[in-house]
Amino acid sequence: MQLYKQLLAGAVVAALVGFSACAGAGDSGYYPYPGADEGYDYANVTEVTPVYTDVQVRTPRTQCWDEQVAYQQPASPAGAVIGGLIGAAIGNNLGKGGHHRRHYYRHHRGASTVAGAAVGALVGNQISRANAPTQFVTEQRCQVVDEFTTRRELIGYDVRYRYNGRHYLTRTDQHPGDKIRVRVDVSPAF
Repeated sequence: MQLYKQLLAGAVVAALVGFSACAGAGDSGYYPYPGADEGYDYANVTEVTPVYTDVQVRTPRTQCWDEQVAYQQPASPAGAVIGGLIGAAIGNNLGKGGHHRRHYYRHHRGASTVAGAAVGALVGNQISRANAPTQFVTEQRCQVVDEFTTRRELIGYDVRYRYNGRHYLTRTDQHPGDKIRVRVDVSPAF
């Protein structure tokens, strides 16, 4: 009995698979013949037009130029020394003041001399700096600038073709030549 049930179950499965295969074939009557190109054919190309686009290209470039630069020579220390000596002498004379205040004179004479020397050194340094020679030198300056150019690039081909008396248009990546492969879908009309 067990063997009978297994045989019956196997027969049912085989029948279902066979029925499924028949139902998949349908009643259309269209079955590709052996060696057929299964839904593809070739159409005559009537016109091919290249399609371009403009692409902007950025190229960094170094741009250089000559520029005149002024350098002032360093101030001579002689101006500060001479100014300091003159300032010290003036400060010393101002520090003496009148003879009736001798105790004041002794106390502030050194401070006046030092202050006069400092002021004289500053003035002498400024005069020396103003009179220092200026040297002009030509130096090269450079900077990176972006240069933009426009380049045309081929992006494809607009292809016009005729198949079964009808005209079609498509775009391809490559030039198709005289014929283009087309997909043909044949289905029954009910």
